[in-house]
Amino acid sequence: MKRETEEETGYKVTEVRKIFEAYMSPGSVTEILHFFVAAYSKSMKVNEGGGLEHEQENIEVMEISIDRAMQMIDSGEIMDGKTIILLQYVKLHNLL
Repeated sequence: MKRETEEETGYKVTEVRKIFEAYMSPGSVTEILHFFVAAYSKSMKVNEGGGLEHEQENIEVMEISIDRAMQMIDSGEIMDGKTIILLQYVKLHNLL
């Protein structure tokens, strides 16, 4: 997770915590997703992120407030289930 976080976001996190596992579509898919959280600060920024070109990753790194992210769920701008679950976890556990 630390390596993926650095590749995709540009932040070199030090302490990553697994929070839970979940099936995204039980009954039709057996894939289990593993959800993690980590604290970070601007001083941990080591590159621009965005993923690895040779893995054909093209990730747009965005940093927005939790309140704006929750508004984006309400407006339909954020529709990805994994993202919604993690944002709700952050909000429920007062991580920000």
